[in-house]
Amino acid sequence: YIIAASLSVGAETIKKYWSRYYQGSQGVVFVLNSAASDEEMEASRSELLLAMQHPQLCTLPFLILANHQDSPAARSVAEIQKFLELQPLARGKRWILSGSTTSNMEAVKESFSQLICLLEEKEVLPSRI
Repeated sequence: YIIAASLSVGAETIKKYWSRYYQGSQGVVFVLNSAASDEEMEASRSELLLAMQHPQLCTLPFLILANHQDSPAARSVAEIQKFLELQPLARGKRWILSGSTTSNMEAVKESFSQLICLLEEKEVLPSRI
């Protein structure tokens, strides 16, 4: 199983149920809006930190999809990595940060292929982007 989390409109009402799906999970897909405000990005960073520290998720690989990369207001993947402080936040964890758009499903498929590779690895390797 793979947990998929997204901080979209209305997510607050269902967020309390997320942990019901953690048991038996093998990976986490965390989707955030690349064009989000600073406040929304802060909320994403907080939720990502909570997920990466959760006892049932902390050893799982994470695919972080920076959605809406085609938006004029979108932050680049490098800017998002810096904003989320992924190097210190995800130290020792297996993670991939990838940009995505609904118009480029090949890139999304490639991101999931990379996650599958992480799932198949037996040892924890250094983080990659």
